Amino acid sequence: MENKRDEQGREVRENKMGVLPVGRLLAGMAIPMMISMLVQALYNVVDSVFVARISQDAFNAVSLAFPLQTLMIAVGSGTAVGINALLSRSLGERRQETADRAANTGVFLALCSAAVFAVLGLALGRVFFAAQTANEAIVRYGAAYARICLGLSVGLFCQFCFERLLQSTGRTALAMCTQLTGAVINIVLDPILIFGLLGAPRMEVAGAATATVAGQLAAAALALALNLKCNPDVHLRLRHIRWHGDTAAEIYRVGVPSIIMQSIGSVMTFGMNQILISFTEAATAVFGAYYKVQSFIFMPVFGLNNGMVPIIAYNFGAARMDRVRKTIRLTICTSISIMTVGFAVFQLFPAALLSIFTPSEEMLTIGVTALRIISCTFPVAGFCIIAGSVFQAIGNPIYSLIASVCRQLVVLLPAAWLLAKTGRLELVWLSFLIAEVFSLLLSLIFMRRTLRQAEEAVRARLN
Repeated sequence: MENKRDEQGREVRENKMGVLPVGRLLAGMAIPMMISMLVQALYNVVDSVFVARISQDAFNAVSLAFPLQTLMIAVGSGTAVGINALLSRSLGERRQETADRAANTGVFLALCSAAVFAVLGLALGRVFFAAQTANEAIVRYGAAYARICLGLSVGLFCQFCFERLLQSTGRTALAMCTQLTGAVINIVLDPILIFGLLGAPRMEVAGAATATVAGQLAAAALALALNLKCNPDVHLRLRHIRWHGDTAAEIYRVGVPSIIMQSIGSVMTFGMNQILISFTEAATAVFGAYYKVQSFIFMPVFGLNNGMVPIIAYNFGAARMDRVRKTIRLTICTSISIMTVGFAVFQLFPAALLSIFTPSEEMLTIGVTALRIISCTFPVAGFCIIAGSVFQAIGNPIYSLIASVCRQLVVLLPAAWLLAKTGRLELVWLSFLIAEVFSLLLSLIFMRRTLRQAEEAVRARLN
């Protein structure tokens, strides 16, 4: 394996992301992440399955909490994307000191994010739900859920950070172990805490939240231990976990567009809930159920995504555009294939998918139509998801942001609002298809520009 020299002139061993065949490399990095993401999707659904058995109000509370969870995930994941891109690129460019600063500053940013959300959850949890519904049961359940999930969000943010450090250096199998650990703990604790089994108190919706944060804290602790013991490419030091302006700026140069892009999903979900609840509370329950079951299709693609990003960032940093292009082509083909399978499942078995949430007859009738219409977007979304991450990995995150804003705020929500004016709920679901086609057009344009700019940047660097 070829050795090269870093920025201080020291000889370093070539990382596998620069030498292994692309297909084998992508499979080795992505498959563990896809498996762990599937397990994460499972525990997200298990949460809702148990909560739905309490009552539809309890299920609606968790569904209405989804924008808050999306916002936390946006900040945690977006910051991690910035860390991932900077760290992988720095390793590819043989800049070990910069890579270590990215890791240590990233840990500091994760802790700061957790502190902010803890304050928000404790202060504004009830206000958030009261603004959406006058149903006191939903407000009470939702406020309890938000106080726990946001108040103890340090596990979520640290889990994102430490797992991405493992992913950034190619140790996706270790990242999978941490995610599986968190997921299993959550799944085991869910029924115990929700229903008060084995001598535990019956906590209902608060039990679901407690199980979630317990899994996150355990996964974060394991991920930290694995980084310290099994990740020689990154050097975490307590004294270096502090603010570093230039590094934070570079992390958020890539991360902020990703944060905004995913936060837009929170705004979209909130807006869609308001449109749907004007028809019936069962429609919001369907929307919540859809997001749970679709995670079994989307989560493997996100895992594939997570495996792809460090490969692209590393090889772009190493000026190997042939490997960058091959990785992109292979990832897009795999993503579209997965999403096509998902489309077929949603078309053939919508009632079976909804039945796991103990739906009312009204919810089942609405949901079958919704799932069949929305799933038509899956193959197109498979391309758009990968394209957005390519922009981030190569350093053009603004393209991802523009595509996301246009899809969710400029097209989807206005289209849903206009279609709702017809008084026909089934037409509202068509807004997802309209928005995805628009996103596809933008993604194709931006992908071509990004690759052309990347080629120019590599030529300039080599000359």
